[in-house]
Amino acid sequence: MNAEERTSLGLRTSIVGIVCNLVLVLAKGVAGIFAGSVSMVADAANNLMDAASNVVTLLGFKLASKPADKDHPYGHGRFEYLAGLFIAVLVIVTGIELVTSAIDRILHPVEINYTALSLASLVFSIVAKLWLMRYNARVGTRIDSQALLAAAQDSRNDALATSAVLVGALLTRFFNVPADGPLGIAVGAFVLWGGVQLVRETLNPLLGNRPDPELVERVRQKILSYPGVLGTHDLMIHDYGPGHRFASAHVEMAAEENPLVTHEVIDQIERDLLSSEGLATILHYDPIVTKGHDSMRESVIQAVSRIDPELTIHDLGIQRTNDGLVLKFDCVRSSKVHMGDDELLRAIEKEVQALLPDAHCCITLDSGYAP
Repeated sequence: MNAEERTSLGLRTSIVGIVCNLVLVLAKGVAGIFAGSVSMVADAANNLMDAASNVVTLLGFKLASKPADKDHPYGHGRFEYLAGLFIAVLVIVTGIELVTSAIDRILHPVEINYTALSLASLVFSIVAKLWLMRYNARVGTRIDSQALLAAAQDSRNDALATSAVLVGALLTRFFNVPADGPLGIAVGAFVLWGGVQLVRETLNPLLGNRPDPELVERVRQKILSYPGVLGTHDLMIHDYGPGHRFASAHVEMAAEENPLVTHEVIDQIERDLLSSEGLATILHYDPIVTKGHDSMRESVIQAVSRIDPELTIHDLGIQRTNDGLVLKFDCVRSSKVHMGDDELLRAIEKEVQALLPDAHCCITLDSGYAP
């Protein structure tokens, strides 16, 4: 699916949400006013906020589709993430309003008269919200849209909230139990909690969370599948919104190979990653001396793995001097190793010297940017 088709599908889904929510606002608002139910009116207000959220989503898709320009060379894709965050904030505001209205109803109770119209509007709302949840989730998953996935979760919350209002209406009408206020608080608290969760989820891509482990593994395996590639490390993936992802990595290849052949392999990997994963990738060539140093490389790998099996090394350089061996290499830290940097460096050198007594280490510690 190209960017134009993705934007068109996102806009159409947003418009469907706007129409659906406005119909629910009218149905529940009128029924709630006639019944005198604060929970129904609050639920209608919640749907009005949902319609506003859909408008924000629509604007997010429009703005995200703008091409890159001088001031934004990586495009405007993160507008979608901002739209999702705005929806989450609206959900929190709605939850606070629901709780406030319900508390006021408990403090100042009024007689509620639920009619068949009131109950029918609630049932219709639940069915409509469940359908809207599935629709947004299906499209959101298909086009990888955080905004639509947030809207799907909000629709699920709305269906549950309206179900609580329906229970309160049935209790009031058939058992004369004054459940409107307490259930209004429960609905508001549920919506509020859902909004907090949405904020956390939508903030992650804006702050720069770790990339999808499955994507990372696919990229690694793709790089390693090419002839002549000995290893890869320092993979970084930057997300500037759907369709705007960039990556960089180091690729280890034999130093003895023809550099023109090596360069062509690296170029081919970059082209294929752009085609298959939509990743604009820059690969750095690390020449590895493969003749005569295999046993020393294995010794260093073995020494490092004694500290933690997840520690990895790369860019190993070996030099013989009058004072012995000088080993220069980078080591990627493991999250399971709780030593400080200096302590870890000393531990690595100690383990290396246990296997290679005349070795002196020059080590650079790396942090993994991808899981």
